[in-house]
Amino acid sequence: MLHPRARMMLMLAVPAVLIGAASSLIMLLVMKLATVLQHILWINMPGRLGITGDSPLWIIAILTLTGVAVGLVIRHFPGHGGPDPATEPLIGSAVPLSTLPGLTLALILGLAGGVSLGPEHPIMALNIALAVALGARAVPGVSKLDWTILASAGTIGALFGTPVAAALIFSQTLSGNDDVPLWDRLFAPLMAAAAGAMTTGLFIHPHFSLPVANYPQMHVVDILSGGIVAIMAIALGMVAVWCLPRLHRLLHQLKHPVLILGAGGFTLGLLGVVGGPVTLFKGLDEMQQMAHSQIWGAPEYLRFALVKLAALVVAAACGFRGGRIFPAVFVGAALGLMLHAHVPAVPAAITISCAVLGMVLVVTRDAWLSLFMAAAVVPNLNLLPLLCIVMLPAWLLLAGKPLMTARRSRHD
Repeated sequence: MLHPRARMMLMLAVPAVLIGAASSLIMLLVMKLATVLQHILWINMPGRLGITGDSPLWIIAILTLTGVAVGLVIRHFPGHGGPDPATEPLIGSAVPLSTLPGLTLALILGLAGGVSLGPEHPIMALNIALAVALGARAVPGVSKLDWTILASAGTIGALFGTPVAAALIFSQTLSGNDDVPLWDRLFAPLMAAAAGAMTTGLFIHPHFSLPVANYPQMHVVDILSGGIVAIMAIALGMVAVWCLPRLHRLLHQLKHPVLILGAGGFTLGLLGVVGGPVTLFKGLDEMQQMAHSQIWGAPEYLRFALVKLAALVVAAACGFRGGRIFPAVFVGAALGLMLHAHVPAVPAAITISCAVLGMVLVVTRDAWLSLFMAAAVVPNLNLLPLLCIVMLPAWLLLAGKPLMTARRSRHD
């Protein structure tokens, strides 16, 4: 009863669901271990010593020791703790299985220690490597590329709690033709993404939206305001793009990963003291804390944005294992809150969403993902036309500009 095209799609349906669910469970396990260790480092241990976790000396000490610990993992574990995220795209080829223990441990230490990076890049590498290795044995006829696509789609669905982000990302990377339409190619990845998102939803509910006043209707002047906000976010983000490869090259002149990451951790500690605890960790929970608090004004929001962006650059440059999307969203939200506090006449829905759009666009250079993150942080259908229009000049500005990457060091 089914067309051969439909049978081909169904052939990958079960593996896609299994990979999506497994990608989510692996992510949840890693995040749980990091959360337990974070509680020990930032609540239990300082409590026993009679100090608070937000003490300046404790922040500096923990981040410095985190850098040393991650450096030891990279130095002594097989595969050097996996690929350096500063030199790799979000979705890459499968790494050897021998690198996964070191990569996982380096990620857990970084997340628990307060490093300003998210889990997305190492989790993606971990899930892709497992899917390719196990899938090739279970179904030899399926290519490594197909397993990579399924694992990355499942991971994206798990990270964001919805398959929408995966649909947007893969719609621009998977091409269609008369023989194999685009949606035929998207069928299995969307199955994996849906399974990953649903599995995540059974345990946790990723919460991106901020408490922002309703935006009732778009006006022409709002397009101008949103464009200016996006351009400001892009300008700030491009400073980070300029700094990352230069700082990466400078730090890697130290050659030894313990020295590089120890120095990076100490610098992150100093930045944490300047910015406060809200600028530590991956930024998702801290973004909610920042948005719900009523005690901060424009100067504080600007400080949070600048410190978090600097911490993102330092963490990426010295080789901590982690992703840059979640911290970039925090920077965009802080910048948007600052601009609204400075110019209350511009709705917060516009300043926050357009700042997130511009900052994520700089970091990822992915228009669909940038639109998705802006809409997830400020979920309002009335904003979608404005965001699509604002994206056009933003994309023009970034056309041909350098990416936020560094060249691989000879000592990596």
